[in-house]
Amino acid sequence: MSELQIGDTAPTIDLTLDNDRSVPLSSLQGKSVVLYFYPKADTPACTQECIAFSQMKGEFAAAGAEVIGVSPDEVKKNAKFKTKHELTVDLASDPTNAICEAFGVWVEKAMYGKKYMGVERSTFLIGPDGKIAAIWRKVKVPGHAEAVLQAVKTL
Repeated sequence: MSELQIGDTAPTIDLTLDNDRSVPLSSLQGKSVVLYFYPKADTPACTQECIAFSQMKGEFAAAGAEVIGVSPDEVKKNAKFKTKHELTVDLASDPTNAICEAFGVWVEKAMYGKKYMGVERSTFLIGPDGKIAAIWRKVKVPGHAEAVLQAVKTL
């Protein structure tokens, strides 16, 4: 499968949220969607990223965007993580990595010389028309949520 590009139609996926509710991504068409992928709940950078998006949820909503975080964690773990850190954004569970694979963020990584498969911290901005409007790969957390909000405001 080729890597997703700006202008491509977002993959057809169903998101299972932290409240165990299933939401087809297509049901959000008509508004902008920020889909950010993070490797693992309750780790330092992932927590910082989720908190940053949660703190800005109102600004994203005012700009007409829904924000959803996606990780391979199970629904229960995401729900616990959300409660523990008082997160306000929805968190989607992807334990089979099907969503990560559809967006091309399930990649080979290396740490201490060992290779393994994992989530590349990435964000996709999907426009109201269902097409990908912006992509951030290999995200560095500080300032990222602010950069994404600025992109949302240009749609």
